[in-house]
Amino acid sequence: MTDYVQEQEMEIEALEAILMDEFKEIHSSESGLNTSNRCFQITISPQEEDEEFTQSSVRLALIFSHTEKYPDEPPLLNVSSLKGIHSGDLKILKEKLEQEAVENLGMAMIYTLVSSAKDWLSERFAQETDEGVEDDEAKKEEVIVPHGEAVTVETFLAWRERFEAELALERAKLMPDAALSVSKEKKLTGRQWFESGRASGKAATATAEESDEDVDDIDFDDDDFEDDEEEDMLEHYLAEKTDSSSHS
Repeated sequence: MTDYVQEQEMEIEALEAILMDEFKEIHSSESGLNTSNRCFQITISPQEEDEEFTQSSVRLALIFSHTEKYPDEPPLLNVSSLKGIHSGDLKILKEKLEQEAVENLGMAMIYTLVSSAKDWLSERFAQETDEGVEDDEAKKEEVIVPHGEAVTVETFLAWRERFEAELALERAKLMPDAALSVSKEKKLTGRQWFESGRASGKAATATAEESDEDVDDIDFDDDDFEDDEEEDMLEHYLAEKTDSSSHS
């Protein structure tokens, strides 16, 4: 014949040794259970290995009392929130533990129920944390951050004029060597050549004819245009374009 009282006493001693400060006996009037037998409360937090719960924002109490023929019949169970758990979640957990108690009949099961409650608590609130992180990331993706300066008519026209000036400069660099032939004694800088009007087709033809009269050609490569000369040419081009716009 099973000695239920002895088995129950042995389980209580084991729980006290394992759980220590998390385990305590409470008065039956505090338990919420319909019994006058001894009642016990176990404080449960999420699993310790979950780093995000180092300072846990949730905690519950698992309350139980042995019935007369425990463990051949389920214990009386109750759960209550100590911190941050809603009544709906407590109801779900209680139903889960009661079902597991039925599945574990015939053996001491309180520690098994404690472990199950810890796992549920970790999974339930870790999932809620992950959903909160996903929502925050989704909100960040929805935010459109403007970059750069807003385009106006004035800024566009200024850009276009400078672009055209740079384009004219590049075309000047790519003109045939014959169009850029001058005597060594009268070698022009890039700016002087540009301002002399020889960029026109007629000047280019005239220069080509002069080159037939024993005038040495000049190798007009990129080095002939120094950075400051290119900048002067751009400014000159822009100034002429502005004058022509004002006259029109």
